[in-house]
Amino acid sequence: MIVMNVNDKQDQKIGAFPYKGKPLPVKDVWIRWLSQAGPEGAPEYGLRFFTIGPGGEIPIHNHLYYQTMYILSGNLSCISYDVKTDQVIEEKIMGPNDFVFIPTMEPHSMKNLSDSESVTFLCCIANVYEEESI
Repeated sequence: MIVMNVNDKQDQKIGAFPYKGKPLPVKDVWIRWLSQAGPEGAPEYGLRFFTIGPGGEIPIHNHLYYQTMYILSGNLSCISYDVKTDQVIEEKIMGPNDFVFIPTMEPHSMKNLSDSESVTFLCCIANVYEEESI
């Protein structure tokens, strides 16, 4: 068993997220890995604490892992996109105590709607793998 405080972990600034082979710039986003299990570099499970600064955003991206985000503070726009066309399907405005589940490989993005306050959220991930690698 490991017991810690979120403040025992260091923020790591995120500079870019890859999407369709290109690194897209990330604006004012920090991550703290709170827990992680699985092979290094590709956790099978992880709990992360994110901070998105005022006006900050994570551009469109997707990933193999399932993801659930639970908003702690601030207001966040969360957008889902069509897998083939990248057209916006849905935008939801989220606030404290809201959560969203994002399936594997679903393109999505997030933006802090405030120009003066940060957004914080917990993000739990669970990786999925190609059937041949199981």
